[in-house]
Amino acid sequence: MELRRLADLSDDELAAAYTPEREPWLRVNFVSTVDGAAQGSDGLSGTINNDADKRVFDALRRRADCLVVGAGTLRSEEYDVPALPLVVVSRSADLPPTLADAPRGRILMATVASSDGLAAAREALGEENVLVLGDDEIDLALLKSELGDRGWTEQLCEGGPSLFADMLAAGVVDELCLTIVPMLTGGDAVRIATGADLDVALRPALLLEQDGTLLGRWLVEAQGAG
Repeated sequence: MELRRLADLSDDELAAAYTPEREPWLRVNFVSTVDGAAQGSDGLSGTINNDADKRVFDALRRRADCLVVGAGTLRSEEYDVPALPLVVVSRSADLPPTLADAPRGRILMATVASSDGLAAAREALGEENVLVLGDDEIDLALLKSELGDRGWTEQLCEGGPSLFADMLAAGVVDELCLTIVPMLTGGDAVRIATGADLDVALRPALLLEQDGTLLGRWLVEAQGAG
């Protein structure tokens, strides 16, 4: 695998460099400092990203059929309604307030049958846009399959770290896109995956560089809970 300069790639070439190997395909995108922090001192990933990360971030979103994000990350990062369908992953079925005015059909909820917020989510989003994927725990393999059945075969997840770890433990992640920005933050910031113990092998498929920022594409070879 060679190191390529991000600036040398046109937008079309960049998009082509992230072509999935099969369908459905679930990729997860994160940014991190060199010492492993997935967020800045304010607890937000936006504090540590840069122009190179933003270019790949935008390219991945343009490729994606849908966006999958945990409700906690949506609230803390104060997501606006994106241009592509957004799947909120929440056992409580709690819809973040910044998404409350989204057009019907733009937001889906992935939740569980035991959720106290199930009825309210169905009322807000429409019953066809609420996916009940288990009794008490969300079946993430079923989520990937259900989204594929809707024609959303290129699925992009932007976290958070707990959802990423759960997805890895469930064996549903195909690819990690990781930007490493040239900075150190120290402290006790969270890493890109937190929670479940994991044993996951990755294969590097692409490495881009711009002004000291490294942007890698890692394919999941094998995975399981430790």
